[in-house]
Amino acid sequence: MSDIKQYIRRILIIALVIYVSFQLQVSIFGQIPLGGVTPNVLIAVVSTYGFMKGRRYGIVTGFFAGLLLDIFSGGIFGMYALIYMYIGFLNGLFRKQLFGDDLRLPMILIGASDFIYGLATFLFLFAIRSQYDFYFYLMNIILPEVVYTILVSIFVYYIILHINNWVEKLEKKGSDRIGNY
Repeated sequence: MSDIKQYIRRILIIALVIYVSFQLQVSIFGQIPLGGVTPNVLIAVVSTYGFMKGRRYGIVTGFFAGLLLDIFSGGIFGMYALIYMYIGFLNGLFRKQLFGDDLRLPMILIGASDFIYGLATFLFLFAIRSQYDFYFYLMNIILPEVVYTILVSIFVYYIILHINNWVEKLEKKGSDRIGNY
């Protein structure tokens, strides 16, 4: 029974992190664009869970974060869920290379993930409609968004790292308590 409670607790915490990140992305950061772009907080969350917890967490987190965007964006339904799932999967491949407080790999992965997201968005939303001004999109949308996302991701990464450590302590404390009875 304790394993089910821990699993449900972890799911609820991840769902809350996704929801709060979505709200930050569309409300607060949506009101303060820098250079005409807003940071992609959900990419930071999906990437972080991917390389912290592995491919499965990355895929599931990516699917639900993308589904949330799909529901509220009104675009091609399922596009964001698919993009975010792949991004979560790709970040999950780097799980064994992560070293807690070292920021280099997480920021590189989050930046690369946002770049991949920008390329995929360009292909799905613009190139299909014969709008081929890729250089303009790259210089004015993709790269500024990558920089802004990396800056915001420093805080997002540490918050998720502390939440993850807290949850693991709770799970360890709960399993130690069960072992003592």
